[in-house]
Amino acid sequence: MEREDIRTTEKQPLTDILAKTVKTGIIKSNLVPMFAGLTLALYTYEYGLLEKLPEIIFALIGSIMVMGAAGAFNNWYDRDIDAIMERTKTRPTVTGQIKPRQVLWLASLMAVLGVIILSLATPLAGFLGFLGLFFYVVPYTMWTKRRTIYNTEVGSLSGATPPLIGWAAIYPDITHPAILGLFVIALIWQMPHFYSIAIRKQEEYTAAKIPMLPVVKGARRTYIQTNIYLVILIGTSFLLGTLSLGLLLVSLLLGIGWLVLSLYGYRKMDSEKWAKYMFIYSLIHMTVLFTTVIIYSLMGVLFGL
Repeated sequence: MEREDIRTTEKQPLTDILAKTVKTGIIKSNLVPMFAGLTLALYTYEYGLLEKLPEIIFALIGSIMVMGAAGAFNNWYDRDIDAIMERTKTRPTVTGQIKPRQVLWLASLMAVLGVIILSLATPLAGFLGFLGLFFYVVPYTMWTKRRTIYNTEVGSLSGATPPLIGWAAIYPDITHPAILGLFVIALIWQMPHFYSIAIRKQEEYTAAKIPMLPVVKGARRTYIQTNIYLVILIGTSFLLGTLSLGLLLVSLLLGIGWLVLSLYGYRKMDSEKWAKYMFIYSLIHMTVLFTTVIIYSLMGVLFGL
């Protein structure tokens, strides 16, 4: 049966195989916070879109390349455990649709090109792109993912770099409270998000021997730790207030809503149902917040609002 599945998937177009190898879905979702950081920098420092058009293009292409490289490196390294987990066992690196050596070459080429292209925007953007890629591949994928319950925290450092890259591509200084706020929000957001996935896929993570917090410590510990992170997330919202009261209120309301859902849902639902709603809300939170930042910033850039 397994050999038959592989023969069937081999008929897929090369573009589909490459898309799964570099994880285009994750690339698309990470481009949203990247553009949030980028447009926020345009608004903060009163740049026009045409004035910074080359930097915007470099940021877009470079980010896609670096993110794709991270996904390919991860698929290459994790192909053994991906074969165990239901949601990853059809990846091309598992089914044999693409050879490990080809994936390694693809990832390396995309990494080099991505960092170079980001550096054409600003050297800081290139450095942050390299840093995000390095943290995802080495400290997270190779060192901590299979060894510690704090693997999510380590991986979140990489996952939070897109808004920094976007900002740095426009203005090479990431010390402004607003971009630091976006960075911390992107950082903290990942723990409740990935904890909820781990609860719902607990059996798969157990089979693959990946020590996610819910797998090792259980739902109760995960619930407590999630709420701690959500309180930090709410507090971080005030950093956005240095730039806009509106952004502060949106972030604050989204964070409070998430915490209320966590507290109420845990008492009224079983852990898996709680995790399902927490996962859905995490997607709503990220989409609404970063889309609001983008729209707010573009309104300011285009119309001077």
